[in-house]
Amino acid sequence: MVPMQVDVVGGSISGMSAAISLKEHNPAIDVVVHEKYKTIGYNHEGRRCGEGHTVEKEWAKWKPEKTSVFDEITQGSVTVGKHSFTASRPPGVAIILNRQEFICQLARDAEKLNVHISTGDHIKSVYDLDGTYIVDASGCPSSIKRELGFGTGHVGMTYQQTLQDANCFRGDFIQLVYMEDLGYYWIFPRDPAQREMNVGVGTLGHLGLDLRELLKAFKEKQHITGKVSYVVGGLVPLGLQYPLMHENILFVGDAGVGTFPINGQGIYRALISGDIAGQCIGTHHVRRYPHLIHRAFIKWNLVGVSFLRLNQVLRHIDPALFLPSLNLLTKLGVQFHQLTI
Repeated sequence: MVPMQVDVVGGSISGMSAAISLKEHNPAIDVVVHEKYKTIGYNHEGRRCGEGHTVEKEWAKWKPEKTSVFDEITQGSVTVGKHSFTASRPPGVAIILNRQEFICQLARDAEKLNVHISTGDHIKSVYDLDGTYIVDASGCPSSIKRELGFGTGHVGMTYQQTLQDANCFRGDFIQLVYMEDLGYYWIFPRDPAQREMNVGVGTLGHLGLDLRELLKAFKEKQHITGKVSYVVGGLVPLGLQYPLMHENILFVGDAGVGTFPINGQGIYRALISGDIAGQCIGTHHVRRYPHLIHRAFIKWNLVGVSFLRLNQVLRHIDPALFLPSLNLLTKLGVQFHQLTI
């Protein structure tokens, strides 16, 4: 019998989750992770916005090791116009990841299961891969979807600065502040040893705004100071990015399930989608992948994407209507702790 091979394109969180799941469900499968950078985790895309994560319920199986955690979050706040809401989390539930180290942790777990990780391996064409199945974990925009002529779904834009010796440093507290023009700011702690804060801005749509100037004005208004040590930003996929599967290709992470549509949180979605893809391939139920992804994410996708579409219409009438509509969404049953982490 010819052994089955699966090619995983992308060695970040969703790619490593898929590789681990594949081997856990079927150790006989040959799994190759193709990572375009020379190092895993500690590369240009190893750090992303926010880095908040939850380790409760079904997400507890990916518990970060000590070096993968910067701090524990016990409280978060969300501000919508003149209204502020707070949410508390019990100990050991919400954390700020050292995302780079967490990716390395997942890579070590994958290698223990005999996953082959090929670094400096930039896949130029999906047709160069000869695996029985392909897991696309190449992010947004997906390099494979772009080659195949698929566009993106709903996307936003983000811009973040990491500030060292930040005057606003508080290691156990995160903040989201929604702005009038269909977007939000965040203030998240990072490395306590350097009193780092990630301060950023994101839009719920491709709105053509100058994010650098918006963040500059926000920092001035909030009296936030610190030395800028790192800058990151770009596209963020908002909600499911169709198709979820094409022929023998399964799309995971930002290439497939995207992020939570209302605030761009995507770490747990990357982990879960990779795990489901590995389970489906490893147990020979590949065609169930879209169904299982819908079962896991469709509720929030319908709520979030409908909310985004409504506000993209309202924006042309009056951008200030975004904040009242977000407050209305909370009265219809959205709990604000779900808008933090």
